Amino acid sequence: MEPKSLQLSNLVNMESPEAVFNEVKTIALMMFPTFDIPLLEHVFENFLRLFKGQYPGYRACDTTYHDLKHTTDTFLAMMRIIHGADITDQTFSQHNLMLGLISALFHDAGYILRDDEIGPGARYTQIHIKRSIAFVDGYLVSEGFTREDADFCRNVLDCTGLDVNIGAMAFVSQENELLGKMLGTADLLGQMADRTYLEKLPFLYDEFHIAGIKGLGSELDFFKNTIGFVAMTRRRFQDDLGGVNRYMRPHFQVRWGIDEDLYMRAIDNSLAYLEQILQTRPDNCRRCLRRAGVLRHLERIRG
Repeated sequence: MEPKSLQLSNLVNMESPEAVFNEVKTIALMMFPTFDIPLLEHVFENFLRLFKGQYPGYRACDTTYHDLKHTTDTFLAMMRIIHGADITDQTFSQHNLMLGLISALFHDAGYILRDDEIGPGARYTQIHIKRSIAFVDGYLVSEGFTREDADFCRNVLDCTGLDVNIGAMAFVSQENELLGKMLGTADLLGQMADRTYLEKLPFLYDEFHIAGIKGLGSELDFFKNTIGFVAMTRRRFQDDLGGVNRYMRPHFQVRWGIDEDLYMRAIDNSLAYLEQILQTRPDNCRRCLRRAGVLRHLERIRG
């Protein structure tokens, strides 16, 4: 298969958490042959339990955009960026790599409700990062990590906030800052490069509506505003997040023999299609977004 015919979604079955974990494990062992895979497996199992409602004291995730798959998409994107940096011009300790991956797995834990909370989880959209940090703090303590480790992860998680001033943050080390920028990048790349990103935009619209975010307009407005959002993220990658998305290409070169950043290709393809359907079917964008039955699922939920 020629590189130009390859798509990001063809490399790993992104619908399978186990397949994603196996790919992350493979890359981690490429970096560190002695990496603590049993610990990573343990954390990943806890992440799955949390999102499925099997973690003590918590309900299952009920957000349809910021769901389990969004987190596994971010988890793999994070690992790929780290690997690309490692083979290019950066070094990481095994311990800090573990903390970065833990941060990726629980970066949206703030959407998940405790047993004593009233849903839906999307109502916490505007404070979900603070809630995620609180969860990770407690989780790390329960797992025997140090206070310093919790501080490290707090900074990494804070970098996923679109309104955070990363330049004003007090990072504990250069690695801490780098991993924070990597998670902020992976969070965006993971969702926008999803092959069903456009189909899931109404899910995100619903979450924002539940959260009471002002200025949403109609669902059609939301589709139109996505073009501006993608442009904003491109600027954010460079201006605020240190351009760490540049490390995707060396990862794909070494891991797959592909001399291209497949994340940006996927995003460019989705954006081009969105612009096309806004021109040709602005009256009903949904008719052109039928991948994987995603919107049929949303329509069933809405009744």
